Formats: sequence, structure tokens, C-alpha cells
Amino acid sequence: MAKKKVKTTTTTRKATRPARQAAPRKRRKSGNGDAGASLEQLADQIVAQAAKGTDPALEIPIRSLSNVKFNVKSRLIEMGSNTQQRSLFNYGQAKRFMQTMLVASKCKELIDAGKSASIRQIYYMSKHTIKGTTEKTFDDQAESDPVLEDLEVAADALREELHVFADSKGALIGDLQFVDSGDLIDASRLGSGGYAIPSIVEPEVIKFKKCKAKFVLHVEKGTIWRRFVEDKFWQTHNCLLMHGGGQPPRGVRRLLFRLHHELRLPIYVLLDNDPWGYYIYSVIKQGSINLAFESRRMAIPDAKFIGVSSFDYERCGLTDDVKIELDKNDIKRAKQILAYPWFKGKKPWEKEIKKMIRNGFKMEVEAMISKSLSYLTEEYLPRKLKKKSEWLD
Repeated sequence: MAKKKVKTTTTTRKATRPARQAAPRKRRKSGNGDAGASLEQLADQIVAQAAKGTDPALEIPIRSLSNVKFNVKSRLIEMGSNTQQRSLFNYGQAKRFMQTMLVASKCKELIDAGKSASIRQIYYMSKHTIKGTTEKTFDDQAESDPVLEDLEVAADALREELHVFADSKGALIGDLQFVDSGDLIDASRLGSGGYAIPSIVEPEVIKFKKCKAKFVLHVEKGTIWRRFVEDKFWQTHNCLLMHGGGQPPRGVRRLLFRLHHELRLPIYVLLDNDPWGYYIYSVIKQGSINLAFESRRMAIPDAKFIGVSSFDYERCGLTDDVKIELDKNDIKRAKQILAYPWFKGKKPWEKEIKKMIRNGFKMEVEAMISKSLSYLTEEYLPRKLKKKSEWLD
């Protein structure tokens, strides 16, 4: 049957009704019991509403740019107080309401069973034809994924705490020992492939035991990470070496956060000299707009950008062979990033981005390898680590 358009009603609460998120929400302590309790609380609210004869409804914070703000004091992107109501007896909202409760029930089953499932598996667990009709609960995964994200903000729980995971992406190597699901792992003895960072890295799954590393170096891509591994950079400079396969997934960001806050390790990032590299740094440092509700458990305001810089072309004596011409979209994106509240007014960043636009070209981290295969690991990065005046904050 034809897919119906679902209209969502957006409301901003008046002063007579206290806004649920007028101030940053108090975080729950991490733990499976808490996530399960949050889901039970949501269910109890619906049951109580139904018992009173009122329209069962959920209030879900809006996940959009219009409901996001930058907190200058905490240096984090945070979610605002606007919510959307999702009720059972509203024709335009009924299906989304039932989908939300259905996904919540599947997550509760996972928590109670002590098992986990992928985002794709949640879709199949929840998909069925409603008895007595030809209506399906979900037509495709594009419907279930946003519902899961809505459930996260409604329950104030990470997807991973709801026992839902995504594909593993990213790797780690270095002098760190930890327990993963009961197995003792030594990240310095895993060969050239390192430790594949899972989607769920919460304290219930990964427990840090011993760390001798002095800092974390996060690089953008697995190919560059492999260059550093082969050249034994992590041993020479006593660091943990990580990558996120481009835009780092939640598991990688969450692990970076834990390494920084629990083990007090500084986080340094090495990314491409282009708008995408700037954006990745922004997400690691301040958080993302889409996940603004979890910035306080993922973003690292003290993370430092140590390269590649627009000024490195002259500093390193590179040739025209490494230049990648900026297109109109690159320039447009660079100007957008420059206007972000967390970049705007920062003179070093303004100089950096304007320099790239004036150059008319961008560079990948691999540009340094044009000088020699190990120039990046043996000369460029060691110099960068010493010359902190070239870092960007």
C-alpha cells in the first residue's frame, strides 16, 4: 500500500508548563539497569495516561539545527528545550507513536536478556504485518533508524546502552591493557591490524586496566594509521594510535572520550587540510548537531588539531603535485564552518580557513609522503608535537 506521509507537530512549551529541557538535563549514571529503568518509566507514563482516559503521548526533544545551541562555558553543542509531541490518537502521529513504543519494547527485551543487536537487526525484529490488516510496522530501515534516535533522547540513553550496535569501524594500537567482555586485551600485542574498535565501548563492556601511553593520536584514515603502525610511531612516541575510517563513528568518539576523561590522556588529531577535516575535528571537539543530546558524553573540548595546516605547504616545502583544487562546494563549506559559533571569533582558525581559501587548494595527510615515505612519521609529526605554537584549538 502507498506510504502515508506522517506529519509531526512541533511545539515550544509555554511558561505555564515547565520546559523539560530548559536547562541541561541531569545525566543518569551509565549502566544497563538505568537504561532499562528509563524505558520502563516511558511505558509507565503511557499506561498512566491511558488509565486516566487521556491521549497517550510522548514528548521528544527536537533533533535539528533549530533546536541546537553552542554553550560557550562548557564549549559543547547542546540541545535546546523545544519538543515534539507524538500521540496515539493523532492520525498523523499514531504510526510513529506505535513505532516508537515497538522499538522501545525490543530494546527492553535485549536489555533483559543481556544480549545486543545491530541497527539492522532491530529493524527486522520490529518489522511485521499488523494482525488483521495489510499495514506493516516498518516499510524499510529508513523508518526505523530515526525512531531509534528519537528513543535515545526520549529515554535519555545512548543507543549502546539500549544494547543496539552499529558496524565496527576504526582501530587502536598502543600500550593499553583492558578487559573486553571478560577477555584481557593487550593493545600492544595485536599485530599490524591492532584492536578493532567495537560500536559498544561502555564501561560494562570495556574496562581499562593499565595504560603507559602519554597521549592519543587520532588520524583520519586507516591507510595513514597503517603508515604510523608500520613505522612504529606509537612505540617511539609512547602514544595510543587510533583512526575512525574518516568521520569517526560513535564507538570511536565514545572511546576517545573515555580515554581522555578516565585516563587523563590528551587527544591530538591529524586530519586532511580540507573542509571535511575541519568538520571532523569540530565533531570530535564540540559534538555534532545530530547528536547534540549526547555531546557531554562524546565531545572533547580540549582536543587539539595538530595538522594538516594550510600553512604547511610553505613550512614543509611541498610541491604543486600535492595540491587538490578547491571547488565551489569546498569554498561554500569552508565559509559555513568559519561561521560556526565555535569557530567564529577564533583568530587562529580564521587565519587557517581563510589561508586555505586564498591558496585555492586543499591537501590530504598523504601530501607529506610526497617528500619521502616516512617523512610524515619521522619528521613532520615529531616536529608538530614539539612546536605547539602551530596547533589549533
